[in-house]
Order: sequence, then structure tokens, then C-alpha cells
Amino acid sequence: MDDRALARAVVDPQTYVDQSAYDALFTPLRRSSPVRWVAPDGYRPFWLVTRHADILEIERQPERFLNGPRSTLATLADEEKLARLTGRRDSALRTLVNMDDPDHRLFRAIAQAWFMPPSLQKLDRQIAVLAREFVDRMEAMGGACDFARDIANWYPLRVIMTILGVPAEDEAFMLRLTQELLGSTDPEMRRDGARRETYKDFFAYFARMTADRRRSPRDDVATVIANASLDGRPIGDLEASSYYVIIATAGHDTTSSTTSGGLLALMQTPGTLDRLRAEPDLLGRAVDEMIRYVSPVKHFFRTAREDYVLRGRQIRAGDSLMMCYPSGNRDEDVFEDPFDFRIDRSPNRHLAFGFGAHLCLGMHLARMEIRAFFRELLPRLDHVALAGPPAWVETNFVSGLKRLPIRYAFTRAAA
Repeated sequence: MDDRALARAVVDPQTYVDQSAYDALFTPLRRSSPVRWVAPDGYRPFWLVTRHADILEIERQPERFLNGPRSTLATLADEEKLARLTGRRDSALRTLVNMDDPDHRLFRAIAQAWFMPPSLQKLDRQIAVLAREFVDRMEAMGGACDFARDIANWYPLRVIMTILGVPAEDEAFMLRLTQELLGSTDPEMRRDGARRETYKDFFAYFARMTADRRRSPRDDVATVIANASLDGRPIGDLEASSYYVIIATAGHDTTSSTTSGGLLALMQTPGTLDRLRAEPDLLGRAVDEMIRYVSPVKHFFRTAREDYVLRGRQIRAGDSLMMCYPSGNRDEDVFEDPFDFRIDRSPNRHLAFGFGAHLCLGMHLARMEIRAFFRELLPRLDHVALAGPPAWVETNFVSGLKRLPIRYAFTRAAA
């Protein structure tokens, strides 16, 4: 593939809705040009980083490779528009995603304890109850549903909104805003007009939440964020709202995508459903394999702080590097049969949660939620099959199934 065609394909959302198209593009790159300079029309140029080892090398050195000032793909036009409105080219938000130390360390510490295993253990029973509620809902639908739209979107949403402190009646509003933000390039999800309106709605909602939690603190993450102090100063309004937004969106969307994609992989891989029912101890490995196989986050960027040689290529200070996580998670040097879905894969050194200082804050919660759901579903599910073609969100950043029509039968009612 010539340079221009490659550059077009890398930024094209359609590449990311078809795993076979993605693999056809990135597998030859890993073998022959794993660190590759591309200059797509309408974008600032960047290095493609496609190998597992090279992504790790970058992630291990946050002092050399910075999150800011470019964290995700954006067109030059969008960057310039954002700069006119906010003075920043990267994002309207100020979150952990685009922070570096010392700010990253300080902001991460605000809510980190809530997402560590000791705190999450207190939620284990509550999450199990929610998993049963949504499997019951699936059973009540009479043997047919759109699993992505009807079940997988809502279960992780309910979990993270409970932790954050958003009432159940506002969950549909949160889901809509999340889909508009992360699916802004998908014709079915984007809002007419600019993403600016979506941000305005998020900020207005969470400004009210901040004021409420400062008046009446509760036992939730919103209270922790609203009343946080950094170096003796109250957290700023932009930073507080951004913190809420990243938890409210990333806190459920990637888990929803993995739950749907995991079920699809089980359906498409003969024998895995029966084996997982017969060997429930494999569920932990199966969940990690779902996460690797789906890889909902397609990329993040880093910016070189200084000159650096990566796999023989001269990276200049200021160059952008796009870490291609699904490619790293199919690296033949790391994973045996990387294109196969193997529920007993071990070890499984996938990069779907990132690595190092910027390791996903919610990874333990995500694993817990997915395990709880399939632990409830699998013993009750007799059979399941596709009832129509699946469809993925058209985006090159965070992508998962938006439709997964299925037919199924349950073996028994909930006990």
C-alpha cells in the first residue's frame, strides 16, 4: 500500500468497524514497517506505532513521551476551531487522558482509591445483583433482543452511574451524551452541529452536581471530586467537570463494548460457550481474552519530549506517535495465534488498558463487571445465535458494537 492510501486508511473510521480490514492494514505494517511516518490529508502528521514491544517502550517512559498536547486523532480544522474557542488544540476537557506529571499524579490520586480492589470488594454483591437484574431483563425479552442496545449499553452504565452518584432517571441522558461524544463521527450517533453542544450539556449537568455535593456531601465519587483540593486549592470548575465526564463516558462505554464483543466472539468461536459453562474457573481468563480481542480503545497519542530512536527510526522532539492498541494486541511475537479467540489464553499481556503511569483507572472495575455478567448469564443460557448483522460505531478512537441482534433460549428461570 502506498503512503497516501495508508494514511487515508489509518484515519478512516470505516477501518475500525471491520476487524478483518484493520488486520489486513496493520499486520503487514507490524512485519515490515512497524514504526511508520504518515501524513494524512487534513491532519498533522505522526508516527504509527504498531508493535507490542514498541508501545510498551513508549508507555514506560512518561517523562520522554507526553500525553499532551495531542492525545487523540483530530483534524487540523477541528484543532484550530478548538484553539479559537478554548486556547487549547487537544480537547475541550482537562482530564487524566491529556495530563502529564505532576498534574496527572495529583488528579489521579483524587479518585484512585475508589477504583482499587479493596474498595471494589465492597461493591461485589451490588454488582452481582445488577448483573442478575440485566440477565433477568434479557430473559424477559422472550428470546430475541439487540444485545448491544438493550443490555450491554445499560448494565455497565448503571454500575458506573451508581458509583459516580448519578440518579437512575438521568442514565438515558448520560448514555446519549456519551454516544454523541465518542461516536461523533458516526452518522447515527453524532448530534447535528458541533460537539460543543454536547460538552455544554455535560458541563451544565455536572456543575449542578458539584454545587449539590458541596452543599450535601454523600458517599459517592461525585462528592470526592467536588470537594477535592490540589496543593491546598479547591479543584477548578473545568477540571472537576472534566473528571466527571471521563468517568461517566470511559467508565461504561469500553466495558459495554467488551461485553457485546465478548458475546459475539463466544458465538463465533465453536465450542467456547459449552466449554466455559463446563469450566467456570476459566471465566477470568476468558474476560481478559474478550478485552484483548475487542480492544475498544483504538489509539492514544504521545508527543516526544526529546529526540529518540525507536526501532531504528529517528523520532524528533515534538513528533506525535499514535499507539495502535488493537495492532499491539495481535502482535505475533507476543500472542500465539493472535487472531484466534482463546478463552484459556495464558499469559495474556494485552495492552487494552494501556501500561505504566497511565494504566486505565477503571480496569479492575471493568473486569469485575464483565465477570459478574457472564457468571450470571452462562449457566442460564441454553443457546444463542445471531439474528442479523452486527454493526460497529464508526469512529477511529473508541469503537464497539452498536447493534448485536440475537436469538436465544434460557434453560431455567432465575433462582
